[in-house]
Amino acid sequence: MESNSVPTRDQVDPRFKWNRESLFESPQAWEQAFENVLSEVESFSTTYEGFNANAAALTQALEGSYALMNRVEHILLYASLEYSVDSTDDAAAGRSSRARSLLAQTRAATSFLEPGILQIGIQQINTWMDENPELAIYQHYFDDLFRKAGHYRSAEIENLMGLLDDPFAGTSSTMRALTDSDMQFGDAHASDGNLLQITQGTFSGMLTRRDRTLRQDAWQRYFDRYLEHRHTLTSNLETSTKQAVFAARIRRHTSTLESALFPYAIPTSVFHNLLETTQRKLPVWHRYFELRKHLLGVDSLELYDTWAPLTESPPVVSFEQAVEWICQGLAPLGKEYVETVRRGALEERWIDVLPNQGKRQGAFSWGSPGTHPFIVMSYDNTLFRLSTLAHELGHSMHSYLCWGEQPLVYCDYSLFVAEVASNMHQALVRAYLLETQTDPSFQIALIEEALANFHRYLLQMPTLARFELAMHQEIEAGRGLTPDTMIERMADMLAEAYGSAMNIDRRRAGMTWATFGHLYVHFYVFQYATGIAAAQALARRVVSGEPGACENYLKFLRAGGSLYPLDALDLAGIDLRSPEPIEQAFQVLEEMIDRLERLTAGSRDHPA
Repeated sequence: MESNSVPTRDQVDPRFKWNRESLFESPQAWEQAFENVLSEVESFSTTYEGFNANAAALTQALEGSYALMNRVEHILLYASLEYSVDSTDDAAAGRSSRARSLLAQTRAATSFLEPGILQIGIQQINTWMDENPELAIYQHYFDDLFRKAGHYRSAEIENLMGLLDDPFAGTSSTMRALTDSDMQFGDAHASDGNLLQITQGTFSGMLTRRDRTLRQDAWQRYFDRYLEHRHTLTSNLETSTKQAVFAARIRRHTSTLESALFPYAIPTSVFHNLLETTQRKLPVWHRYFELRKHLLGVDSLELYDTWAPLTESPPVVSFEQAVEWICQGLAPLGKEYVETVRRGALEERWIDVLPNQGKRQGAFSWGSPGTHPFIVMSYDNTLFRLSTLAHELGHSMHSYLCWGEQPLVYCDYSLFVAEVASNMHQALVRAYLLETQTDPSFQIALIEEALANFHRYLLQMPTLARFELAMHQEIEAGRGLTPDTMIERMADMLAEAYGSAMNIDRRRAGMTWATFGHLYVHFYVFQYATGIAAAQALARRVVSGEPGACENYLKFLRAGGSLYPLDALDLAGIDLRSPEPIEQAFQVLEEMIDRLERLTAGSRDHPA
């Protein structure tokens, strides 16, 4: 019988664990660093109290604040990754909590700088920059700061807002603790009698199995557990939304949407343009789900059929083979780029590869200047996880190149551009595999993976963005949220998105919002869709060998936060102020559906 056991953390081969020793040799070394940094935080305001005296003093204060924050990020990174890979580790949980508190203390301790800079005035700042080239590095920073001047408050209020970062982060932490640690999903029953343990790390892989009985049982048990906690999860997200409304009003913004996008100079029209375009293109998705229903040979699709394989034997792809194919696909970006990816994946242990008990759901890339750009994921030898690996390595390489080019002040690029690099990797690797792996069964499986990725970015995320906007507007209008209203609203939107081919189990599907921790980063989810749109356009240019396409893309990556997101994308020739990139992404989607139809012409699968 197939094993139902997911290994504990100590049973995982160290070769597949993230390289925590490269950051701190031991928890004891972390503790010492924590105490040292805490002392610096507590003395920061005294050390730089004369920062407004002249250009040199201001330069030293800014450099000191960014260097201090970088050291705090190292402390937070170590603690948070240790907790992410094993949320059952109480010591790691304690360090993670303390690190988040330290981050909030640091923000509060340095919060006097920006109100003080605004008091100096842009005229004096410009004079000082003319006198001091080291201060002139902060030109974009100053321009942005004075652009935001009307939304800054007094030094006392700014200090308070900094102190609120830690307690306000508690809603996200509570959601993670509940869903990653406390929730136990039990075993899923396969049609042959096997039992497979459901965890956040194994659930998505079960939905890609041929066995419909297994898919159904896993999906129902998973969402039933969320339903059992619907009141807690609703209250938690409502609180997070109220915090966003509070912050928007303190900052004098007209809405939480404006508040979320204003720091990056992104007009709200970009958000609404995305929603309007994706809604208009829903018939493309309806066509795909009708095709999928036909190929699976079912009378009606269920949501757990969305990822069901359309081939008898989906490819089995080892981690090492995945890295090799990814490197081959990234060849157009240059030898140095590819060798960095290979070294990070196979030698420097950027990646925490395998599932284990207590590991958080999903995958992410996280690092800071002076560290590796680490990745946490749960690899399972499928094309889906190959694509996830390529995606996260895209984030990591974006960070790697930015950190190598920019000073600390510009090393933190925005979420809006983050999803471009990750989807660019997937598009390039997919193009390589479609060209080199000619077996029809492999191509079908590859297109399935591509369509699953598009499904996440151009269907799920825009639908969640519509839901998020509606929930925020309810709170802004002074109305509360209830589990029933949220479930019904989500179910209605999903029914519209999937069309008549899909049966919607309204109670379970209506809890979809609760499975996306992204909603605790307000108005993040729509940026997945803009990211994949930009990436598809860029990948076509690079693959076709368009002159300057590769060089301009690498310039975009290296720009980091030295430009506003839309301006950085302009470097690569992408304008997300218009609907054209979104429409082009749907053209790629339609081409994939066309290709799938040709590959499966005359075929009809049998229900599993």
